[in-house]
Amino acid sequence: MLSAVMEDYIKAIYAIQNDSGERVGTSELADHMDVTAPTVSSMLKKLEERGLVDREEYRGVTLTEEGEVVALEILRHHRLLESFLTERLDYDWADVHEEADRLEHHVSDRLTDRMAEVLGNPGVDPHGDPIPTADLQLPDDPETDRLSTVDVGDHVVVRRIRHQGDEELRYLSRAGIEPGVELEVVEVAPFGMVTVRTAEGEQGLPEDIARLIETTPASSTEAEA
Repeated sequence: MLSAVMEDYIKAIYAIQNDSGERVGTSELADHMDVTAPTVSSMLKKLEERGLVDREEYRGVTLTEEGEVVALEILRHHRLLESFLTERLDYDWADVHEEADRLEHHVSDRLTDRMAEVLGNPGVDPHGDPIPTADLQLPDDPETDRLSTVDVGDHVVVRRIRHQGDEELRYLSRAGIEPGVELEVVEVAPFGMVTVRTAEGEQGLPEDIARLIETTPASSTEAEA
């Protein structure tokens, strides 16, 4: 049995490794977990002893094959909990992350599979993140562009919002920007502010927020609508 803290570290390593494609450094993981570097080093030693990470001095860590299995199990629990809270318990999509963080360590695979069945086996969670299947396979991700790189005049559909903090999610929720919403890029200011038009009007997004939003081009039919 792994502790909840161990599972949190494994999930964090997976997330950072998946984003960067590189080994995860101690200081980077310490920033992500909001703990000290010695605390991280101590935990990484324990995970290495369990065969869950491959650690090289001065080069950081990667998850082993067993560690990746654990990470995908945690992600399946977390993302199905987010979906269930949103779809069945009427939580706002921007408010489910912390709740799922608390619950993900305490749900069984049986309960998780039952939630998936009730929800119709969704492929993505409310933020657009892919949900691992029961056999821990990730569905194919569509190719996306970060909103911060899209050209002025383009019509795009939000496909995924990368999680950084709940305040960012609530900011986007208040602006009416969530997965499935179509946006038109109106202006990109020299200092990084991205202005988009939604059905509710224009919204200005700081570049660090726009960078969290993954998009695909809207179809011609969607754009004309």
